[in-house]
Amino acid sequence: MHALVVVAHPRRDSLTAATAARVRDTLCAEGSTVDVLDLYAEGFDPSLRTADEPDWADHTKEYSAEVRAHMARIAAADLVVVVFPVWWFGLPAIAKGWVDRVWNRGFAYEPSTLHGTRMLWIGLAGASSAYYARHGFDTALDVQLRVGISEFCGIRDARVHLIYDTLEEPDAARGDEIVSSAALAA
Repeated sequence: MHALVVVAHPRRDSLTAATAARVRDTLCAEGSTVDVLDLYAEGFDPSLRTADEPDWADHTKEYSAEVRAHMARIAAADLVVVVFPVWWFGLPAIAKGWVDRVWNRGFAYEPSTLHGTRMLWIGLAGASSAYYARHGFDTALDVQLRVGISEFCGIRDARVHLIYDTLEEPDAARGDEIVSSAALAA
């Protein structure tokens, strides 16, 4: 299996980065090949420009070279894992911009080339699971990421896994609790 692990945090010493590293290590230990896409480290520009705006009259539009390179990395993956901090109860801007620019018409939808791909969204949430459930934030994230992005793009095997209380215990050593081969395989 080949996996693409996408990291969306500006600090390399963050719990998000440590979690992504554990995902990578777990997948490698199981014999998978892993491509790590650190959006900040690679200087990804999340701003949607005309070159990458969908063309509703032509689903075969050729997008920018940067976007085509990201599309190729996604297309090569059997599993896409996006590891991100939950900011304002959603994706950070760089991850949302990555979806806006890269998961585009003629690649991700209308038509989708991603059927058969598996997807796991791992969000690091500062508050407790009770807080998220009480306000419906867990459900909102699930619907947005699993249904609104993954399933819309033809990915039927998609899950959202939220890791709660990361502000209470922001220690990178929590990674063993966070990432297990069972969580990645499910």
